[in-house]
Parts: sequence; C-alpha cells; structure tokens
Amino acid sequence: MDSATYLASRMAKAFARALQQRASKLGFSPGQFPILLELWSEDGLTQKQLLERVDIEQATMANTLSRMERDGLVERRPHPSDKRAQLIFLTEKAAAIEAEAIEAAMAADTDLLRDFRSFERELLLEYIRRILENSKHL
Repeated sequence: MDSATYLASRMAKAFARALQQRASKLGFSPGQFPILLELWSEDGLTQKQLLERVDIEQATMANTLSRMERDGLVERRPHPSDKRAQLIFLTEKAAAIEAEAIEAAMAADTDLLRDFRSFERELLLEYIRRILENSKHL
C-alpha cells in the first residue's frame, strides 16, 4: 500500500521490534522510551505535562506509568501546591540506564536505515519532521 501514514505506522512498529530486545535487557519497554526521554530531559513532570509532550491516550499514560513504577523506573511524589497532582521522578535505576537506552535506540535506528546513504537518511529525517510539523495543524 502506498499510503504514507500506513507505511509510517509499519515503520514505528518495526522500530519498536528493533528496540524491544535491546530495551528488555536494560529493564524498559519501547512504549516506555518516550516517557523516559522526557523525564531524562526534565525530571519531576506531572502526568498532564507528560501527556502534552508524549502523544498517547491518558489511560495508556496512566497504565504505562503504573508499570514503570512497578518496575522501579519512576516514583510518584505529591505536588507541592496541587493536591490533585503528582510529580513523576526517575529512580536511580532509570537515571543510570539513560546513556545505554539512547544508544540502544540509536542502534535500532541504524539497523533500520543500514542501506541508506547519509544524504538519504538526512532527507528522510527532514521529511518526517515536516510531516510531524504539518500534523500539529490538524
């Protein structure tokens, strides 16, 4: 099928499969990776802030955070000024795997793009960025 969105969906699934084995050795799942990236960038976000930054459904976010808490990757702490909110913080375990996790994701990316020339890879990335920018206006 020559639908860009269909092919992009298949590409995302291929990336998740390529990351799965590497991630499981480090103690996280591909679905948790976007949340980890956001928290490595800025620790102590609320669930609402994470939802705004990671494009997943609220129920999925809640379930993923519960699994991450169970697996010792994050901990929830009371928000100092909003009794309804909690802040999500990385544990030492999650902080310690940052470099290896990013390396694992880059290796998965490299595997998927192994036959691409450098300029082809850069063009693909530019096209994907443009598509994502366009999606903000939908």
